[in-house]
Amino acid sequence: MAESDGVFEDPLYTDPQFAQLYDANFGPERADFDFCKRLAADAGSVLDLGCGTGALLAALSKGRNLTGVDPASAMLEIARQRPGGERVQWVEADARTVRLERRFDLVLLTGHAFQVFLTREDQLSALETIAHHLSPDGRFIFDTRNPSLKSWKRWTPEDRQQIEHPEHGNVETWNNVSEDPATGIVSYETYYRILRTGRTLSTVSQIVFPQKDVLDELLDAAGLAVEQWYGD
Repeated sequence: MAESDGVFEDPLYTDPQFAQLYDANFGPERADFDFCKRLAADAGSVLDLGCGTGALLAALSKGRNLTGVDPASAMLEIARQRPGGERVQWVEADARTVRLERRFDLVLLTGHAFQVFLTREDQLSALETIAHHLSPDGRFIFDTRNPSLKSWKRWTPEDRQQIEHPEHGNVETWNNVSEDPATGIVSYETYYRILRTGRTLSTVSQIVFPQKDVLDELLDAAGLAVEQWYGD
């Protein structure tokens, strides 16, 4: 795995076999979907940056103009095959640099995708992309895990779970995590063991957990105004 311009190149997203396991792991409905659906109720056009396998846009697909952007072709291939995916324009591009030359009523950067941007420069670039694509009265939703909860400390082999994969059947998954105190970068190994065959696949990911005061500075620098913070 290599780091490219402040983003860790991660087979978890770019390798087709890992992308399928990722999709099976996180399922068609995340906990934030209902929240996003409510805010999207009056949005005629929606842009999802870092859309991954497209589950959220597919859930929003009726009666809206939808665009999903992701740098990983393996993720977008799954998104295109998803029910409702045919009603979405899928774009292979980087959230830091993409410019679609149109504006949207709602821009999303969810599923903790913001955390893959490891430097403030890249975090600001992603937020500037949001600002560039918002209509004058548009709104945006983005999320990142609360660093004070230190949730990564619970990503241990003891916290393993089983998921159902359409091809491989039951798959056991778990993580090993390490943190670099100097940079704040959290590295975690994700393991998938296919129970039917005993085969184990693994990959390494890197993310950061930016503090709220840093987010405030970045949002202000990007020209974005916060209506409401949510979280615990």
